[in-house]
Amino acid sequence: MSEAQKRSNGAWIFYAVLIFAALAFSGVFGPSGPREVPYDEAISLVKGGRAESAAVTAEEVVLTLRPPPEAAPPEGAAPAPPPPPPERPGIFDTGTGKKPDQVTTGRIPGVDREPLIEALLAQNVRLDARVSRTPFWVVALWWIVPLVVINLLFFMALRRAGGGGAGGPLGMLKPRTKVYDRAQQEPVRFTDVAGVDEAKDELMEVVDFLKHPARYRALGGRIPRGILLVGPPGTGKTLLARAVAGEAEVPFFSLNASEFVEMFVGLGAARVRDLFEQARKSAPCIVFIDEIDAVGRSRGGLGALATHDEREQTLQQMLAELDGFDPRATVILMAATNRPEVLDPALMRPGRFDRQVIVDRPDLAGREAILRVHARRVPLGPDVDISAVARRTPGMVGADLANIVNEAALAGARRGAKRLDQIDFDDALDRVQLGLRRRGVIMTPAERRRVAYHEAGHALVALAMPQADPVERVSIVARAVSLGVTIQVPRDQKYVMTEQELETKVMVMLGGRAAEELTQGEVSTGAHDDLGRATALVREMITRFGMSRRLGLAALTRTVGAPLLGVTQEEKLCSEETAREIDEEVRERLGELYMRAKGILADRRDSLEAAAEALVARETLSGEELSRIADSATRPKGKVAGAA
Repeated sequence: MSEAQKRSNGAWIFYAVLIFAALAFSGVFGPSGPREVPYDEAISLVKGGRAESAAVTAEEVVLTLRPPPEAAPPEGAAPAPPPPPPERPGIFDTGTGKKPDQVTTGRIPGVDREPLIEALLAQNVRLDARVSRTPFWVVALWWIVPLVVINLLFFMALRRAGGGGAGGPLGMLKPRTKVYDRAQQEPVRFTDVAGVDEAKDELMEVVDFLKHPARYRALGGRIPRGILLVGPPGTGKTLLARAVAGEAEVPFFSLNASEFVEMFVGLGAARVRDLFEQARKSAPCIVFIDEIDAVGRSRGGLGALATHDEREQTLQQMLAELDGFDPRATVILMAATNRPEVLDPALMRPGRFDRQVIVDRPDLAGREAILRVHARRVPLGPDVDISAVARRTPGMVGADLANIVNEAALAGARRGAKRLDQIDFDDALDRVQLGLRRRGVIMTPAERRRVAYHEAGHALVALAMPQADPVERVSIVARAVSLGVTIQVPRDQKYVMTEQELETKVMVMLGGRAAEELTQGEVSTGAHDDLGRATALVREMITRFGMSRRLGLAALTRTVGAPLLGVTQEEKLCSEETAREIDEEVRERLGELYMRAKGILADRRDSLEAAAEALVARETLSGEELSRIADSATRPKGKVAGAA
């Protein structure tokens, strides 16, 4: 039993004893009082000689009665046996073995010559006049019992709300710093972190300083006091900080910045002081504050007028603690954020957070390394190609890749396998990127054929263009985001793209609509997403990349917002007349690229028909199967492939 449970049980026992004592003193467990009789019956008892004594108060008259006279035995009858000796008197007995018979009746207010009193005097009954005074213990109980009840209810409310724990009302008064103990938890090493090699190289210097601080001090060097990890969500910023602590083998204090601020004024600053006080006592150590933008936002603008803002007080205390660090104390403050643009400049100046480490999205090699780290925990089949999975996940971060491996494990468990095969990873990628399969969607034969032509159009334009990414798979299986999909996998990691490559991407996007118009004679709503993405890409070519044929090299828009969070918007930097010319050129370029895609499909009409028929029959085709179908359909009839 924990110490808190012992204190709780002791409090319950104390309250129970106190309530029992109050009830005992109040007479609840005592003898019952005299029975009440009507006023006229009391007078009859007195006149009949039954009253032995009377106690008179201002509110009532209590009569002690004699036992009723026994009837005389008839003549010639044997005398009655003597009564048995009295038993041992009880707690409320008078010593005769029986309780005295008492009755009570009320008084008649405002009457001086009361009939009951006159009857008592006429019978020479001994009267005991008493002044009605409330006993001291009764008065005390009137004060003690309500206080006990109130305290008991308050105590029960605290227990129901969580008491002094982290979730209760008193929990906010306790520090919430998490200290990772190497004896209880396996430390994180740099080998457990992949895909962020540049960030690891930056942080290796911090590890070396924590292990050998004298080497740097001998040369007059000073390690950066604060290190800010900047990157999109899920890239592994917290994991990197824990890896630094694990490699340096020092204590690691972790706290989320939102936990500094509570409803009580000054509590955030107190928690900052407590955090840094613990760090100084445990030096050398690492203090990690996650999502520091929750308290470190800029104080400029209208927010500067709120001089008593709790977040501002917390930030000021943090700045004071950073300035008050002893240069000889090896305490390093690390923080993470995905919104560096909102941080206060005072927090970012040299001497505080004077080094920023970018933890960016991993490239192709980084994604493959991350997948291999997570794949250590699962049994893999011989056909699993981690490199192919990495190529299908451009733009994904470490958290997304960990989810891919987990979904693959779930897919393998659903089919009852003992190890994961490539089909499980394909299913996981489709589930994450495209959504769940919509089994309730039942398309008509005409709709299935239209979707098949649409997806075959995308794929055949991609096969015909050397600059296009290879086609991995084509499917007309309905999923959460589409009725069909054409999956292309880049050959290599691309950091820049040429104008021809961008035009090829647009032509592939427009190939589905071109195939519908070419084969069905009319278009449908199925290309709305393709048109939106193609229009956005052509507009970027004209306004941002300087690929306009009319407007030259001028940058006509700029991106504002939070790019690390993916929340951005385009801000126009041109006049209305220039904007009109941009719209005209966008329409011209889209029309031109659409006609080129349509011409490619018209030249490969037989391949388009064959690919669509195969999709209708099989629903899903791999890139190799699609390429064989297209080649066989375009092969001249009557000739053997490869013949002169």
